[in-house]
Amino acid sequence: MTSGNTGTGRGGHRDTGPTADMPILEVNHLVMSYETKTGMVPAVDDVSFSLPRGRSLGLVGESGCGKTSLALTLMRLMAANAKVSDGEVLLDGENLLELSGEEMRKRRWADVSMVFQGSMSSWNPVFTVGDQIRETMDIHWSHKPTAAGARARIGELFDLVGIGADMIDCYPHELSGGLRQRAMIAMALACDPKLIIADEPTTALDVIVQRQILDELGKIQQGLGMSIIHISHDIAVIAESTDLIGVMYAGKLVELGPTAEVFARPGHPYTWLLLSSIPSITGPRRALAPMEGEPPNLLDPPSGCRFHPRCPFATPLCVDDEPQPTYISAGHTVACWNHTQVPDRPVAVES
Repeated sequence: MTSGNTGTGRGGHRDTGPTADMPILEVNHLVMSYETKTGMVPAVDDVSFSLPRGRSLGLVGESGCGKTSLALTLMRLMAANAKVSDGEVLLDGENLLELSGEEMRKRRWADVSMVFQGSMSSWNPVFTVGDQIRETMDIHWSHKPTAAGARARIGELFDLVGIGADMIDCYPHELSGGLRQRAMIAMALACDPKLIIADEPTTALDVIVQRQILDELGKIQQGLGMSIIHISHDIAVIAESTDLIGVMYAGKLVELGPTAEVFARPGHPYTWLLLSSIPSITGPRRALAPMEGEPPNLLDPPSGCRFHPRCPFATPLCVDDEPQPTYISAGHTVACWNHTQVPDRPVAVES
């Protein structure tokens, strides 16, 4: 993303940096746990993946599976009781986990930004949305913009996300939920980041506004060539808005691959059950497969594969030994001993 037309960007251009075929983000064997009175809770447990430059990755799974904990770890915005015990997070080859607090503060918004859950509570109610975006620019741009330059830049961003420039001086309570979420996306774009993490960006929005927000994110990602991690508990939301999909369960990344392939040929029983539980309004009628049981207590997780107590394909091997990610096709990995038994897709039933 550049700002050469107005001269109001961080430096008027984006540094070319590493070559385009290098991943923008590499996460290697990341482990993050919460320290509680009853023990350590491994919210992110040995997670590894890479995100190619200019591509989008969707992270899905049930509530509590570790998606938001992973996102906050990437941003180093974890709670005080969160501890990273292993792994690395490489953004353009730089390990964010080795940076000092001040160095990481400079990277946030400028290199990696985040659209937080719940636009309703993410804004300071006593300042206008324009003032809050301007503050981000003041802190993270290489030079402090003039008042006119900042206003022009915010106007560009509002136009990009579908908000009228006349709303720059509005207070958060004067905007609808959808407009507040769009303004949050504008703030995330304000400093030309290399990577945006969108954590449940359509939470609490109706389906029409939800689709509009997702469409805007898709247009921005494709038009500006930036990278996006899109987090959702709803696998259907991810279907048309990402290039890659990662499925998390109980702190583990159990499947990762191209979105179209994972939807057509899920390799993990958990992914298959998530897809099987979604009704289709366009395809043939089919039986919905319920997801039996509940996610495990991570203070005392199951032995072997953490999904085996709920898995319809579980064997004694699943109980005894934890499966490691295995390539089942190019770019498609699955951590499952019995992935060959998982059907390609939910079976249709007669009308």
